[in-house]
Parts: sequence; structure tokens; C-alpha cells
Amino acid sequence: MKDIILTGDRPTGRLHLGHYVGSLKRRLEIQNKGEYEKFYIMIADSQALTDNFGNVQKVRDNVMEVMLDYLAVGLDPKKVNFFIQSEVSELTEFTFYYMNLVTLSRLERNPTVKDELKQKDFNNSIPMGFLTYPVSQTADITAFNANIVPVGDDQLPMIEQAREIVRSFNNLYGKTLIEPKAVLPDNENSYRLVGIDGKAKMSKSLNNCIYLSDEPDEIRQKVFSMYTDPDHIHVQDPGKVEGNTVFTYLDVFSRPEHFEKFLPEYKSLDELKAHYSRGGLGDMKIKKFLNEILQELLAPIRERRKEFAKNPDAIMKILYDGTMEAREVAHENVIKLKTSMGINYFN
Repeated sequence: MKDIILTGDRPTGRLHLGHYVGSLKRRLEIQNKGEYEKFYIMIADSQALTDNFGNVQKVRDNVMEVMLDYLAVGLDPKKVNFFIQSEVSELTEFTFYYMNLVTLSRLERNPTVKDELKQKDFNNSIPMGFLTYPVSQTADITAFNANIVPVGDDQLPMIEQAREIVRSFNNLYGKTLIEPKAVLPDNENSYRLVGIDGKAKMSKSLNNCIYLSDEPDEIRQKVFSMYTDPDHIHVQDPGKVEGNTVFTYLDVFSRPEHFEKFLPEYKSLDELKAHYSRGGLGDMKIKKFLNEILQELLAPIRERRKEFAKNPDAIMKILYDGTMEAREVAHENVIKLKTSMGINYFN
């Protein structure tokens, strides 16, 4: 049996380079190989509402923004089933049952939840919906029998908790659910791409992003503001590569052909790093190189996005069709779930 894959994003804003290297690039690879039975990509608006319940319009507007980014990077509705989470009501039913299989203390110990709680600064007013995010994610995965979930490393605790819930259900009611497996990006630096400030992962809330839809001037400005080595004051000074945001990005985005095209005096990234480390190479030069690479990467994505944005009705039709199909699958599986539990009273 081929894999069933599920992944997605919360619609809280446009997608950025962190999303691209952390998940979108891997999704494209999976799509283009075609070695799967079904590939679902969910726009997780219900999860986005857990900390945006007073601003539903923001979430609603960003459903279109996220979908535009999906199509712009090359995800194909002929190969991928796109759907909106809140329009598949069966997911709420899955979540309700699974909440009985996990304790409050276990949810509070989840490292991903703990990190996000610190970022959100809820203090003592934590919405229950936010705290039960791992349970909701388990529902999303199991409602479609997904066995593969492409994620960044910050989501590994969520997948592990999903596996725990699946095992608990199967132990109680017999083998019904499939344990999902997380799939990480190939490049370790892609797991959690740092922001342009070099202080934390790229995040909309921290305002340290390069968005996939940024214009050329915005990209250039952000690249040239990047953190490098504070002790590399003069060109002749030796510089540190480790912790240098520009080199972190070059590790992720540069390829051999970029040197031939944009920086022919160097044969490889290792050679560039060696020169910077011994001194004699300025920050401006490496920033110019990174800017050229990112401009080349993002220009076609940005232009495709603009074209797709001209026909929002067509995009909503893609989402509608995908959501209707997702509903059918989730409905079949919630019946199977209730049958295993013995609460299928009228069948």
C-alpha cells in the first residue's frame, strides 16, 4: 500500500522562507515523485482560531494568502487535495473522542505547546483550544489514515503525542488507527530556519521573515540587514562562520551553479567560508551573493502568485472541491472509529 500524506499550515499570514525550506520544498519533492496514494494539504484555520478567535477576519483573509503561496511554489491541485479544516466537521468529532485519551498534564508538558505558549504570552488565560492543539492535530492526521506527516523538527513532539494517542486508542478498541511517521527536511539547517535577526526561528510574530511574495527591494533590504559576526569589523579581520546568519542561509540555499553564475572567483561554499574565516572578505560581498540567490529563487514564485491572484474564484473552487472530497473520507473514517468504540447505535 502506498503512503497517505497529510500536512498543512495555519493561515495566520503569508508564507515565508522558513515555510519553504521547512515544509514546502519537501512537499514539492513528494508531489513530483508521485509515490503516494493520496496527498492532503490542509489549511488549518480552526487551529489558527485558537489564538485569533477575536479576529476571525484575519484568519479568513489569510486562507487565500496561504493558498496563493501554495500554488505559486508549484503545488498542483491535480496531484494534491487542498482543503479547509473548519469545513470538515468530522475533525471536531475525532478531537472530542481523543481528548479522553490524554491528560491535561501531558498536554502541558508538550515541548512545542510550551514554546508556543511563551511566544503567545497568554499568562494565565490560555484558551483550551490552544492547549488541545496536539489532540486536534491527531484528529487531522487519523481522519485521513495518513501515515506520513512532513514537518519541521519543532513539530516532532506533536507527532509523538499523536502516536501516543493512536496507541492508546488501539489498545482500548483494537487495531483501528495508523501510527503516523514524521518526515524532516534533508538539510539540518532547514529544520528551523533562523530569522534575519539571527536570534530565533523565522516567524511572522517576530517580524524577522523574508516572505515568498516579497518584492526585490524588500528582499535586498532584509538580506543587507542580516546579522553576521559582530567582531568582523574590518574586511581584513577573521570572521566567524558559525552563528553567522548569512552563512546559515547560504548553507540552505546556495548550490554549485550559483558560484559559477554570481561569484565565479570561488568554486564552492567551503572555499568562501575559508576565506571569510581567515580574513580578507567583507560582509557586503557575502550579502550580495545571498541576495542574488534569493532573488533568483523568489522571482518566479512572486510572479506566479500575482497571476493566480487575478482569479480568486478559481482558487476557491479548488478549495471547495478538495474540501468536499476530504469530507467524504473523514465521514467514512469517523464511522469506522465509532464502530470500533461500539457507539454506532443505528448501524
